[in-house]
Formats: sequence, C-alpha cells, structure tokens
Amino acid sequence: MSELWAALCLVAILEGLLLFAAPGAWKRTVEQMLQLSDEQVRRIGAVVLMLGLVSLWVVRGG
Repeated sequence: MSELWAALCLVAILEGLLLFAAPGAWKRTVEQMLQLSDEQVRRIGAVVLMLGLVSLWVVRGG
C-alpha cells in the first residue's frame, strides 16, 4: 500500500512540476484537449494508460 501512495505522490510532483515550469504550455494543451471529442480523449487516455503499464512492467523487471 505504501508503494501506491508513493506512486500517487510522484504523479502529484510531476503534475506540479509541469504547472510550475510551463504554465502557458499546460494551458494551451488543456485548451486543445477541450476541442477533442470524448472518444478522442478516451483513446489518448487508453494509450497513456498502456504506455504507463508497459513502462512499469519494464522498470519492475518484467
């Protein structure tokens, strides 16, 4: 369970880093995402999810 909390903390750190380092780019990205259909956003989410799972598998020694 502590690994889950550590992972969530890392996500928060990365999100905060993006907002801190490049707020304009982040805002432009959100504006572009708002122009996409729900299906397009769902597909992007699925790709990111799969990349994250594969990356985790590789990092953990698959």
